[in-house]
Amino acid sequence: MYIKVLKSKLHNLTVTATLLDYDGSVELDRDWLEAVGICDGEEVDVLNANTGARLTTYAIAGERGSKVVCLNGPAARKAQPGDRVIVLAYALMTPEEAKGFQPKKLKF
Repeated sequence: MYIKVLKSKLHNLTVTATLLDYDGSVELDRDWLEAVGICDGEEVDVLNANTGARLTTYAIAGERGSKVVCLNGPAARKAQPGDRVIVLAYALMTPEEAKGFQPKKLKF
């Protein structure tokens, strides 16, 4: 049996932009993604601390050092610039693997 476990967390990011006319995703600074082990194209959950909205999308690596947090496509309707969000990624593992696992986290 496998369970879904938190693998990566970017906590308390500030949305810098929204772009409705796009296929859909969340663009994040490449440095942050690499620091917590989120791959370009990986499924992520985005939790909006201002509104309580939650959405599932995929990560797109933005320019290094850009500090970009841009919700694209339909996700753009779930936040506005200035909102605080949390980005989460998960991994499947056995309960035994999960016991010793520590997720990678960055707080802002």
